[in-house]
Amino acid sequence: MDFEERILRRQRTNGDARLVRDDDAVNPLAHLDEPVGRGPVLERLLDAVAPIFEDGLPADSYLWGPAGSGKSALVTALVDHLSRLVVGGHRAIYTTTRGGAAAPSLAVEYVDAREANSAFGLYYAVLDALSDDPIPRGGVRTDALRERLDEWLSRRNRRVLVVVDHVGEPETYPASFATEQFAPISGSVATVCVGREPPDDGWDPGRVVEVPAYDRHALEDVLTARASRGLAARAVRHEQLACIASWGDGNAHDALCALFCAVDAALAAGADRLDDDHVEAGMAAVPRGGVPIGRVLALSDARRIVLRHLVTLDAEQRTSVGVTAEAIAAAPDVALSVGTVTRVLYELAEDGILDRVAVAADSGRGRPPSRLEPRFSTLAFRRLYDAA
Repeated sequence: MDFEERILRRQRTNGDARLVRDDDAVNPLAHLDEPVGRGPVLERLLDAVAPIFEDGLPADSYLWGPAGSGKSALVTALVDHLSRLVVGGHRAIYTTTRGGAAAPSLAVEYVDAREANSAFGLYYAVLDALSDDPIPRGGVRTDALRERLDEWLSRRNRRVLVVVDHVGEPETYPASFATEQFAPISGSVATVCVGREPPDDGWDPGRVVEVPAYDRHALEDVLTARASRGLAARAVRHEQLACIASWGDGNAHDALCALFCAVDAALAAGADRLDDDHVEAGMAAVPRGGVPIGRVLALSDARRIVLRHLVTLDAEQRTSVGVTAEAIAAAPDVALSVGTVTRVLYELAEDGILDRVAVAADSGRGRPPSRLEPRFSTLAFRRLYDAA
């Protein structure tokens, strides 16, 4: 804990009864500037990109580890620090806006495969982040966009290290696919891909960095850092954070979601601190081994609005997929037919966002109906979706 954090902690003892002091600190989708408890892994990651410190371009590398092991926190912090300390302050993390500052000969870019989930999306993300000129989204072929990126880099003698996060998910692509897209731009682009599984057979990245799950004490440190920054003084006890860390079983995403939901329970009760019931409610609101909230919120607008209505339906409206689709399609802000909603629901089940659970039929004939159960924290999803 540095001086800034110690001063902020003391400022929180000023008698203000607010429970939450910093929304981002307790947001499971947000990352701290400095990842907690990941020093050895960070060293191995820095080894993998070491040529960048001498104005070189590293070999393609792959960072992998189980869900909730802090991979995204590591690479977003890496991009931020490399951009500020190594490549002259140019930072271009792909969002909906473009950076306007002129880039040096070497740039470091972050791309979320959940948003840039195709070859076109990859090229667009990198070119849009690097170039000040508007990049067309329509009326241009993927090959033409790649050629434009190649030409832009070669004309300016530029090179770029692209960090591609969340590869290998049902809605994205394998790490090998990402590196293959940049192979034609030889000598100008290197990649750091980030996923959950070991490298594919037949794909041999230059460096592989494995990220282990958090041990219980490290996960306690992660939760303590978040609570210290985001909550009022004495709003949560250490033993409560230790309980969440033990329940999280090495998964920081689930543990942070549980803390987020526990804080929500306390706010709903008008409390200025968490009691044990709030902590229990927070853990109960997060399915173990479920789908990360970030993956759900990265779905298309149509899929997200279908899910937003699904999580508010009562039991009678969820007795079968057909009944659920009719209830969702009837909502005034859903501009989709019953058939389209049905298709979306089945697709979400195929992708593992929802579970299909068989229910007892009135007769023994025909295929038994099924209802849909979300595989993510519906409370965290509602709060974050509504706040967006």
